[in-house]
Amino acid sequence: MALIKKIRQKTGLAIGVIAVGLILFIVGGDILSPNSTLLGGSSNKVGEIAGESISYEEYIRKIEEIKFSFQQNTGRTPSENEMYSIREQAWQALIVDKVFASQYEALGLTISDAELVDMVQGKNIIAELRQQLTNPMTGEFDRDQLVTFLQSLENAGPEQRAFWAQQEKLFADARLRVKYDNLLSTSEFATSAEGRMEHKMQNSLVDVDYVFIPFYAISDNDVQVSDSELRDYINKNKEKFKVSNAVDIDYVAFNLMPSGEDSAAVISEIRQLTEELRNASNDSVFVLRNSEAARPFATILPGDALPNSLTTNVDDIQVGETYGPFLTSRSTYVSYKITDKFNGTPRMRASHILFGTQGLSEDGKAEVRTNAQNVLKEIQDGLSFAVAAAQYGQDATAQRGGDLGWFAKEDFVEEFAEASFAVKSAGLINRLVETEYGYHIIEVTEMPKSETFKIATLELELIPSDATRNDVFRRADFFAANASNAKQFAENAEKEGFRIIQANSVGAFDRNLNNLQGAREVIRWAFNDASVGKVSQVFELDNSYIVATLRSRYEEGTASLDQVRAQVLSQVRNDKKAEMIKKQLEGKATLEDMQSAYPNEASLDNIPDLRLSASVLPGVGFAPKAIGAAFGLKESGKISKPIHEDVGIIVLKLNSITPAAEVADYSGYQRQLTLNASQRTAYMIMMALEDLADVKDYRYKFF
Repeated sequence: MALIKKIRQKTGLAIGVIAVGLILFIVGGDILSPNSTLLGGSSNKVGEIAGESISYEEYIRKIEEIKFSFQQNTGRTPSENEMYSIREQAWQALIVDKVFASQYEALGLTISDAELVDMVQGKNIIAELRQQLTNPMTGEFDRDQLVTFLQSLENAGPEQRAFWAQQEKLFADARLRVKYDNLLSTSEFATSAEGRMEHKMQNSLVDVDYVFIPFYAISDNDVQVSDSELRDYINKNKEKFKVSNAVDIDYVAFNLMPSGEDSAAVISEIRQLTEELRNASNDSVFVLRNSEAARPFATILPGDALPNSLTTNVDDIQVGETYGPFLTSRSTYVSYKITDKFNGTPRMRASHILFGTQGLSEDGKAEVRTNAQNVLKEIQDGLSFAVAAAQYGQDATAQRGGDLGWFAKEDFVEEFAEASFAVKSAGLINRLVETEYGYHIIEVTEMPKSETFKIATLELELIPSDATRNDVFRRADFFAANASNAKQFAENAEKEGFRIIQANSVGAFDRNLNNLQGAREVIRWAFNDASVGKVSQVFELDNSYIVATLRSRYEEGTASLDQVRAQVLSQVRNDKKAEMIKKQLEGKATLEDMQSAYPNEASLDNIPDLRLSASVLPGVGFAPKAIGAAFGLKESGKISKPIHEDVGIIVLKLNSITPAAEVADYSGYQRQLTLNASQRTAYMIMMALEDLADVKDYRYKFF
């Protein structure tokens, strides 16, 4: 509530995600309470963060906060897949709360009232609000929605006022994290020595001949490997074979597919509805009542693409016409009615490179301007704009080549908008544009467009009917009821012609079984309720019913041979093959002689311009050791020792080496190294702090 009065005193505020009747439910209907049979009376601890125990109730509260925001933003209840993402966000949010709070305090990071006000009403409105603050008639950003809400807030119920206070905290927490990440990412720096090395890596070339002998040149049958050798390999390389708790599951899938009758019924229904839509007097009301589309009535703004299934089937789209039904790639039938076509607010598309100057002195701004002018000159001389944006850009657009997407004139600060909309043709604006944020290099990629459509979308999904689902469930239930153990499970599957599918080394937090998505309940059963050999009840997934049996269980630590047999066998066998190939090459003085030892499998080739920065050898694959060895030969004509890569043995002969030429300025390479490092910083810091916090995650017992 700290900012309600201040914000109300401002004009032009907007926050469309807040509407009358916002109530934060403590426990959602899709999550069981800690007193339910889910917990079986056991501990309700879902994990530990920095030595602090996290209870089920605390975790649920955080989930519900994020779930509630999702519902307000989308207008619907999240799917199970989306709930998984929400739970992960909640867990990460708790880690941030427990771990980052002390970091913020130590660094003195805060969010001022003025800064928070600017986030919801100023020139820096956060993206979440921009996405929601749209006028349903125009589809454009609308600043008026919050004004009405705030004017009635003082007389609103406590739930609405509490939610606004919660939103303030969420906005502030998000901005604090951005500040923290930016602070550390901008602390990245590459020295001139590192820039010089990067230049050397990218510009040093060698001309080499090489012979490549793949491991399949020797048959697997010619290499004998014992279990004791495999176990010895695991013991000598324990770090490579660390595993968490895991299980092996066998299952039979009873797939849910629409029958011919189901398809005929959907086609008949959508044809009838299409005719009704053609004659409907209120298109939006009709599709809102009858369509299964996510956006049944939409305004397609200038520059935005019309639905692909419409444009690929109709060449000349006319207002008032109804088109379809068409079968889409998503197994849905869809029809469209073009309700209106008009000239809306013009929008254009551009990319930019920002050189920030906020908080700098006049001398600092002058230096930034000079740097920006130099980059503009590089682009004018042929440097790709997208490459320049990735290398020099100082905002989030740098990661997508500076692309700003489609925007209206009022969406950006005046100087930027005026310069962009004043151009007569697409292309680079050959001058810097200065705004309160800094200097911009701008490239107009699409000229203004104003053509706007309103489209009613009638969509029906082709899914199995209740009758089809019931028939498939009865078969799955009969199979489960007649298999009380793993032996009967296998015997009955063979008798009925059902395929048993194996899912090996399934982790406690996995959500899929092989390519079977949304199998979380099966995995929870395997970890919490199942014993080896036990057969499950029928699990319902999105597109199938599953009956499973637990084949084996593994504890956290070093993997057993059974868990990693295929991987270890391949590595040990290839090690033996490598020694056999090396022995076969002994005494051979030329690459041609070496190739002749395996004439049908070995290949002899030349690379005239192999770079030191490369990691892939053309025709071979990932081969960093071989590339390093090529640059280590030094003398023309010298032949390397056989090099053991993952895919085979490589021997190289150096023809010539071209060292990187010295240059006067390595700053471009320094900037690229700095940018690459800064883009990894946020993730690396999160992983480091999580590791230092010794996070223990027991959520698999609950979800």
